[in-house]
Amino acid sequence: MSTFAAVGLAIFIIILFAGIYLTLFGLPGTVVIFFDVLFYAIFTGFDRIGWKIILFLLISAIIAETIDFLLGMFGDLKPMDAKKSFRASAIGAITGAVILTPLFWGPGTWVGFFLGGLTGILIVEFLRQSKLKAPFRATHRAIFAMVGGKLVKGIIALFMVALSLSNIYS
Repeated sequence: MSTFAAVGLAIFIIILFAGIYLTLFGLPGTVVIFFDVLFYAIFTGFDRIGWKIILFLLISAIIAETIDFLLGMFGDLKPMDAKKSFRASAIGAITGAVILTPLFWGPGTWVGFFLGGLTGILIVEFLRQSKLKAPFRATHRAIFAMVGGKLVKGIIALFMVALSLSNIYS
């Protein structure tokens, strides 16, 4: 593998991590993953990733964003503290990846990254909710919608990453 190819693959994987991280904040991380895989396929001449995979990833991204949007409509959770959530999720993502990588190798890195980041966000949100007076706290439905949306979108993003990497490395 040439230096150019190695750098390109490293950037590709970093963008996959960024896509998973963006899903934690309700941003279109699955769309980022889709375009990352699409550009990778274009640059490699569709050698490892074909049109069927790209079409499947597009449909997956649309489904994930639609589910996230619909679940967001049912929840009335106020926006979280972005600075604290970002820090906590970054620490949680790195910690989760470090803990699960020795146990499950490659998949443990990706799943640990997502679950650790989600845990960091939830800790910050639960601490914020505990400081609020009862009338101002989020309802259980709102918290469930937030967690459910992040979980569904994150699982679809992890599936998209796994499908992409399994086709590249097979």
